Amino acid sequence: MDYAIGDVQGCFNSLNALLKKINFNIDRDRLYFLGDVVNRGSHSLETLRFLYSNKDNADMVLGNHDFHLLVCALTDRHPNKKDTFHDILEANDKNTLLDYLIERPLVIEYEDSLMVHAGVPPNWSQSDVINNAALVHSQLRNENLSEFLSQMYGNLPHTWSENLTIEEKCRYTINALMRMRFCKEDGELEFEHKLNIDKNPTGYKAWFLHKNRLMKEQKIFFGHWSTLKGVDVNNIFALDHGCVWGERLTAYNLSNKTFTSQKSLERS
Repeated sequence: MDYAIGDVQGCFNSLNALLKKINFNIDRDRLYFLGDVVNRGSHSLETLRFLYSNKDNADMVLGNHDFHLLVCALTDRHPNKKDTFHDILEANDKNTLLDYLIERPLVIEYEDSLMVHAGVPPNWSQSDVINNAALVHSQLRNENLSEFLSQMYGNLPHTWSENLTIEEKCRYTINALMRMRFCKEDGELEFEHKLNIDKNPTGYKAWFLHKNRLMKEQKIFFGHWSTLKGVDVNNIFALDHGCVWGERLTAYNLSNKTFTSQKSLERS
């Protein structure tokens, strides 16, 4: 069986309980994590070690918290007071785990589906997503990695253009695929609002609600947006169900199309 799993964010006890519920078998099953495997929860190190040790049967896309860990580890940027990945930064196997994260993709193509952490701009085709994610990934493998990472924080540019510099294209792509919730039909991003889709800022919609969205025919699995409620949109699968906030961790069985959830153990 193959499973897509929402944001773990260091809730390793909840993950273990969920894997027991689905009768996960390392020799038979495969896991796809939708990003943000670390941070805010209390067991980021154990979670990342689990993915690394099972890398032949588990993969993940990079989320904004995973990317933030890389920036704090490899540049002069310091963790903020809410960050809970200090155990990774102090671990003996830190470099191995960071190298593993650096090699993780921003998107995963699975049969007729796409997996991404936050979403896809409505004016991007699947080839746009793959090509722009590949551009970012090529920069993550660059020998000037620290310099690249230090330039990736910021909200600009808000919109995509082929005339952007490589640095600007990468920053937009990272923001879109890892941080986006609301946007305009032309892909203009907005980052201030984080509530449900009925609380959209004026002129913006949830990225998956634009009627002319180019990828409406492809299934998209994503996490990131824990406040989403009652989403009923064809081919849209939102799997961040707020485990780190005391709600639940969810797995979607890609083989038989069923959901399994585990009540969060993070705050019990």
